[in-house]
Amino acid sequence: MDEDLDGLTRDELLGVARQLRQAIRAHRDQTGHGLCWHHPDMWALLPDKVDPQIAVPPWPKFLRGCVKYRESLDSQRPDAPVHDREFGE
Repeated sequence: MDEDLDGLTRDELLGVARQLRQAIRAHRDQTGHGLCWHHPDMWALLPDKVDPQIAVPPWPKFLRGCVKYRESLDSQRPDAPVHDREFGE
């Protein structure tokens, strides 16, 4: 699956590593409402271009998942500052 890497030079491999690190950092550094968004930018760095076939839960189940995610942040990062803004502010 990653045979495209076999023919790259050291400098080209370093370039790929830097791109991947930047994408991971951009995803990691999301905060506030950005934590809840779909992030296909990282997938676009893969050489195998596919149209991800995502499935979206119905609203009640989706919102319960959002609540669980937010609760997990409370337990994993209880010291995180509060981003008290509406989406789009």
